[in-house]
Amino acid sequence: MSGPGMLYVTMEPQPGLNIDQFHEWYNNEHGPTRLRIPEIFTNGLRYQATDNLKPTYLAIYDVTDMHHLETPTYTTLRENRSKREAETIGQVDVIRHFYDLVSSKESPDFRPIESLPDEEAEGLVLVSVEVTLSKDNPGALEEVKKWYEEEHVPMLSKVPGWLRTRIYQTSSLEGGDIKLVSLHDYAKKNGLGGPEHKASMDTKWREEVFAKYIVDKGRRTYSLFYVFGGGRRDLSSLSRLPATAAFTSTDGKTHTTPGPNAVITSEISARDGLHLPYRLEGNPSPTAPVIAFVNSLLTSLHMWDPLVDLLKKARPEFMILRYNHRGRNEIPSAVPATLDSLADDISDLLSQLRITKLHALIGVSQGGATTLKFALKYPAKLTRFVACDFNVASSAANTQAWKDRIAMAESTSEDGTPGIQKLATATVERWFHPHTMIEKKDTVHWMTDMVSKNNVQGFNVPGLLVVGEGDGKGALVKAMDGFKDKVGEKGVELKTVPLAGHLPMSESPKEFLDVVVDFL
Repeated sequence: MSGPGMLYVTMEPQPGLNIDQFHEWYNNEHGPTRLRIPEIFTNGLRYQATDNLKPTYLAIYDVTDMHHLETPTYTTLRENRSKREAETIGQVDVIRHFYDLVSSKESPDFRPIESLPDEEAEGLVLVSVEVTLSKDNPGALEEVKKWYEEEHVPMLSKVPGWLRTRIYQTSSLEGGDIKLVSLHDYAKKNGLGGPEHKASMDTKWREEVFAKYIVDKGRRTYSLFYVFGGGRRDLSSLSRLPATAAFTSTDGKTHTTPGPNAVITSEISARDGLHLPYRLEGNPSPTAPVIAFVNSLLTSLHMWDPLVDLLKKARPEFMILRYNHRGRNEIPSAVPATLDSLADDISDLLSQLRITKLHALIGVSQGGATTLKFALKYPAKLTRFVACDFNVASSAANTQAWKDRIAMAESTSEDGTPGIQKLATATVERWFHPHTMIEKKDTVHWMTDMVSKNNVQGFNVPGLLVVGEGDGKGALVKAMDGFKDKVGEKGVELKTVPLAGHLPMSESPKEFLDVVVDFL
């Protein structure tokens, strides 16, 4: 049978399995892998039992069409398990069920759980009721469905806090005895056990249905504790694991560093299917405020390394998110990137990591323009921003300069030196303050190496503008001073970083942090 349904999985970790290892594997590998197949799975929810019964854990995935679970897209997930997944799942008692959707009724107050912020979703109550139908009465299935839909669910809908009831039956993919499973979603505060609920359990019709058509009933209660997105984001469990629990995915795209300084590097899929690498670190609490960074053209997310090291020590309350934008190295964009698409990428990244609102977004150069665009386009997703070393318009001379740089990157010297290497040297010399070029040789070599690795193909919120005093030999200071009063209704403050050029956060990370730390 084709049509919508669900994958219903109960789990009980065996004694001896580290519970943090169990959660970290499930949250950072198993679940997100499935959520990255939106044509099959529209969501993934994890529950923990509240009735002191086992299995303790339940995962539910809504499936767009049950026949997808017979296709290689799904079956290869199990056939090509990572070594870690095979070892971990071997220590978990797992029972999977496939169910076809029969009917669904929702309260006017119901919103899809995956669309809720974590603080609203976590703690929602689920009651799962399974009934086994009599084989002696061929009309059992239809009679029980009729009772559910015409009496039981309408009565449950009167229980305070009732949000939704869905009825499922054993899928044709599974076979065996036909069972009906009803899932009842309730608010954290609800009337379970109250008069309305008791009334729904004590009617003449219910007594007749159970006497004639139902031979067995099971009831479980759960509390929601984790909602999957397409990105790996569970730093909390990862931070409590030993270094030996480090993980690298079979495709090499995901790496985890366990321990107190936990780090997740992985990627998400933007709305056009482009994969964007990201790095998540800092405070591992799932409720920690998040600061995100947007790097400049030609650099990578590692341009922020010196600043991030200082920030993690000075302000340990923050979780830190960095990513590589489209057009950078391994992320060639099929169409020209615009500030709109770059802002959309940040929105997609936040959505897949289930970050409802950033504490701050900090960007430089092209990243500064992207930051400002994001603040204008998605103000509800941002508390404050810091936009650095950028201009609001590009002159004809600047356009020609970029054409010249592209030509240099695509060229090859007579001695075989790639043009991108020449461009890297020239670019860093233009970006950095003369003081940096002379006194900070290691910084110069680090940035030159980063740029040379590029693939040639390749305001309703508070804001702060920052610029290196020597950027463009002072020209950009004047340019940004010229438009700072036009940002938002009241303008924003402009601060300068001394003895720094185009990338003050890379050249002089301490001085840059001194400038922005109070604003953060």
